[in-house]
Amino acid sequence: MKKLFIPLFLFSSFASASVIVDTKDVDEKDYIYDMQQCEQLAGQVQKQESNSRGALATGAKGAAAGAAYGAISGGSGTSGAKTGAGVGVATGIFTGSKDRRDNEKQHKAEQQQVVKNCMTQRGYVVLN
Repeated sequence: MKKLFIPLFLFSSFASASVIVDTKDVDEKDYIYDMQQCEQLAGQVQKQESNSRGALATGAKGAAAGAAYGAISGGSGTSGAKTGAGVGVATGIFTGSKDRRDNEKQHKAEQQQVVKNCMTQRGYVVLN
């Protein structure tokens, strides 16, 4: 069985890394071929558009909101607005980064699910 996993590690890519298939009584060449085809199908999964347009856009929105809040909440004019803008930028960038990370996790999970479904439909026993 060790001979089977070493070549598979070389061929596997992003999605199959965490797909566990029972390879008992399975032809190694068929398994590798089927896994590659399923991974190619998984590569067609589209990424979700982020709600934000990136860290800079999110930071700019956060800066504007923070500046307004800083000025309104009793900050002394420009100083309060600057402080609010700084906090807003940091918060906006953090939120945008988190959104991108969440979208990436979701994308990988969908790709993994496509590989699992594909391998199951081809008659393999997927264990996870």
